[in-house]
Amino acid sequence: MLSLQQQIQRNKRLSLFYGCLLMLLLAVIGTVFVGVYAPEYMIEGGVGCLLLGLIVALVAWRGGPGIMLSISHAREATPDEDRKLRNVAEEMAIAAGIPMPQVYVIDDPTPNAFATGRDPASGVVVFTRGLIDKLDRDELQGVMAHEIAHIRNYDIRFMTTIGIVAGLIPMLADVFMRSLWYGGGRRRSKDAGQLQAILLVVGIALAILAPLFAKLLTLAVSRQREYLADASAAEMTRYPDGLASALLKLANDGGQLEARNRATEHMYTVNPFRPMQIADSLFSTHPPIEKRVAALRGLMGRFRALSDDERRAINAGTMPD
Repeated sequence: MLSLQQQIQRNKRLSLFYGCLLMLLLAVIGTVFVGVYAPEYMIEGGVGCLLLGLIVALVAWRGGPGIMLSISHAREATPDEDRKLRNVAEEMAIAAGIPMPQVYVIDDPTPNAFATGRDPASGVVVFTRGLIDKLDRDELQGVMAHEIAHIRNYDIRFMTTIGIVAGLIPMLADVFMRSLWYGGGRRRSKDAGQLQAILLVVGIALAILAPLFAKLLTLAVSRQREYLADASAAEMTRYPDGLASALLKLANDGGQLEARNRATEHMYTVNPFRPMQIADSLFSTHPPIEKRVAALRGLMGRFRALSDDERRAINAGTMPD
């Protein structure tokens, strides 16, 4: 079994690998789509789409946190009004060994939370008013530890950047299919060569399958990282049942988050769209709540059985596999 530190390093390697896969897919899409109309510019089309992906990734990396806060209608927490939340954030940041993140609040009665930021030095945690009011301190610590774990594990940088880059793929596919629908294909077909005919078939297949592949990729990574953030939160608080209890409260709440958005749903502690994941699915942004709770309660017994030296070893990432 991998230690938490090894899992964090694995996260970073997977981030690079999945990012490269998406960039490669963008280059292939550009090559094929341009090749359908102008085979002599196929290479330029691939390079152009790759550059577009890099530019969007840079913009997302630099401006992603601001975009998230803006579309979520979040405001900075005030020292007096949200003292308990800020205290919990400070405690969990110390436990995680990272700087205290900025704390923001969404004035919405539906309980939920997310984290954003480029790295631990610029991390931001965002809690809804409903979450602050409906959880006790242990549960609030559990959710805070989960979100700070995303910051410490570099999940948010990856998910913000890859989510926005992946959004380019269905946009390009839609432009290509519209161009065929509105007559470009018919004008080209009169003198199309064999290469263009092949590229047309490949292009249509890509336009259908590439958006699905990009979506499945981001969803699979999102589910994996939720499990890691839960385990990291248990390690920080030494009380997995706090987060487990909070997850059950969130799952059983019938509210609808007003600022919910399909582009950002994977960032939240639980999916802001109802109903929650009832079954494990390729199209789920989060693992099913019952599986997350079961995993956390399994950790409860493990932490009770550990000695103080073993717990310190877990913190240092030196426990044997």
